Amino acid sequence: MEIQEAKQILIDNAFIIGRENEEISIAESIGRVIAEDIKSPFAVPSFPKSAMDGYAVKAKEVEGASKNSAVRLKVVGEMLAGDYKETEWISGTAVRIMTGAYVPKGYDAVVKQEDTDYGEDTVLVMNSVAPFTNYCKVGEDIEEGEIVITGGTILTRAHVGMLASLGIAEVKVKPQPVIGIICTGSELLSVNDSPVKGKIYNSISYMLAASLKKAGLICKTVICKDDADIIQRNITEMLGSCDAIITTGGVSVGKKDLLPEVIESIGAKVLFKRVNIKPGTPTTASVKDGKVILSLSGNPYAALCNFDYYFWDLLAHITENDTWASKIDVGILADDYGKIEKTKRFLRARFENGVVHLEKKNASSVISNLNQCNCYVIIDANKEYKKNHEVNILMMKD
Repeated sequence: MEIQEAKQILIDNAFIIGRENEEISIAESIGRVIAEDIKSPFAVPSFPKSAMDGYAVKAKEVEGASKNSAVRLKVVGEMLAGDYKETEWISGTAVRIMTGAYVPKGYDAVVKQEDTDYGEDTVLVMNSVAPFTNYCKVGEDIEEGEIVITGGTILTRAHVGMLASLGIAEVKVKPQPVIGIICTGSELLSVNDSPVKGKIYNSISYMLAASLKKAGLICKTVICKDDADIIQRNITEMLGSCDAIITTGGVSVGKKDLLPEVIESIGAKVLFKRVNIKPGTPTTASVKDGKVILSLSGNPYAALCNFDYYFWDLLAHITENDTWASKIDVGILADDYGKIEKTKRFLRARFENGVVHLEKKNASSVISNLNQCNCYVIIDANKEYKKNHEVNILMMKD
């Protein structure tokens, strides 16, 4: 099966997350998906505000002012940031004012203090200003009722700051997806274990969990040895608490590749089990009660690139939020690719300014060069790729 067809079958068989939206504090909202449009409850700024330290004036009264022809005004008050006084403009006057302070009614500009003599009782204005100079009008930033965050947006720190600035303490967000990760393999060690000959440290679960958590998802992780009963028990438990499950290892044709047996034993429907791509040919997908079980290779790079190819579009579907969806881009090869592959392949690479730089090491078990990469190049079988050729790329979400 071709990878595009496999992905579509995966999406077509997955149920939408059915849980209701929830109301949470904005302090806990970063990374969550806003469930509805947020409208500003008031204009920002909500009052005419000074953009400078200086003097509030009527612009027409200082027209033509200069160092050689200064205009003297009586100072009738002072406004600091946070002050509010019901003061109205009186001809021939100015109000000492600080940045962010309320500009009293009738004054329509602010003269920078550097253009004055800093007077206290009276002030000499030595520069003219046009109306609304250094003056922030009501609603200049945001109008009352304006949509400031569109429903479906993944909240960032800037969004949280905006919500706080509008006095919005809680927001309605979509349910937070819960993803289970089950790494199988008797050879796997936890990072807290001492080294043992013949065994390896599990890196896949940490990479996948880091990616999920960065995306604001809840992640449940377990490592289990090659035992069909243990694997089955973990999958069954996660089906009860997770929205999707990712397994690694046990999907090939070796003596301890037990996933096909387990998938059959729990009555899951197999969607596909061999795909025309390397690495990741044995990738298998199944569905039980509308929840997808995506079973990846036990090799770290093979698991990661196939996770990135399938999972994010699956997430977009089950959350009904296209923000998560992956996009295929196009880049230009910086150098020749010296092989003609017999199978479609994911190659790790770095994409900069439209140019694709391929990494030399692409073994499924190698992850040491992933820090230099930000995309996968998808190359076709039986095709020669030379410098300056166009190639399709899938950007890494990280």
